[in-house]
Amino acid sequence: MALADSPPGEPASPMVDIASSARQSLRASAEWLARGVDGWFGDHPFEDGGSVSDGVFQVRLLLRQQHAPRLGARFNASFRLPNIEQRSARLFVGRDDARDLVTDQPQPLSREQRLQPPGSGQETFFAGLGVHAGAGFDARLGLRGGIKPYAQLRYRHQWELGPADRLHLRETVFWTRDDRVGSTTAVSYEHEVNPTLIGRWLHAATYTQRSQRVEWSSNLGLYQFFGNQRLLSTEALFRGREGGGVKVEEYGLQLSWEQALHEDWLLGQVSLGHFRERETAAEARRGLWALGLTLTIRF
Repeated sequence: MALADSPPGEPASPMVDIASSARQSLRASAEWLARGVDGWFGDHPFEDGGSVSDGVFQVRLLLRQQHAPRLGARFNASFRLPNIEQRSARLFVGRDDARDLVTDQPQPLSREQRLQPPGSGQETFFAGLGVHAGAGFDARLGLRGGIKPYAQLRYRHQWELGPADRLHLRETVFWTRDDRVGSTTAVSYEHEVNPTLIGRWLHAATYTQRSQRVEWSSNLGLYQFFGNQRLLSTEALFRGREGGGVKVEEYGLQLSWEQALHEDWLLGQVSLGHFRERETAAEARRGLWALGLTLTIRF
């Protein structure tokens, strides 16, 4: 899977050439968008402190039993815009799973990371403004899937329990027209076994006024780092919902390998999982395999 960097004087592989061209286009498009939007808010030059950060573009092929193969793309980027920052705000844009976006699911518990296909019409474009309020608080106001507004107020805190132990809390209160008010509570405990091996338990629970029941998911994993952006992950995954008739609707084991394919901006990931699912008490639990192939470009 690895694409070693080309020796000096030798041409890069066709895949690296295509990815490099795509990366340049992504950054150019992001900067063009940033300049245009920043100009709506004032006359301060974009070159004076403006930048694009945390740009990520991913293409993923998902093969899951009992589902058709699915090829999807997602991207995300944040912007420092001089005229907007005068108002203590930041712009963000992207394309992602609408439900994970609104409920502010931790990335390891997103449908994509759990090798689950998005629901019908779930992948959507979004954009909005974020404000850091200090003391661990930040707020977001955005649009998704056209003119569908949503708002989030988030609080984050981390406790250092010891030299090798950390506890993270993230509480998000959100609003949409469909859900009305809802909240997602995410708790993560990490233990550093040694400098290259980390264990983590992550749990998130979401409640909305519309559903009036809790949907939850958990991830218990070991993460072995090998240097040069190479990572082996072994994760036990669980999900369920209150009042569904089945306490645990799905559980399974997932193995993932991620590594840099070229320098530090082109990465590849292979994930293989086996899951057992049961949506209602009347159904027998079904076993299925899932395979995910992901190419990531950072820009």
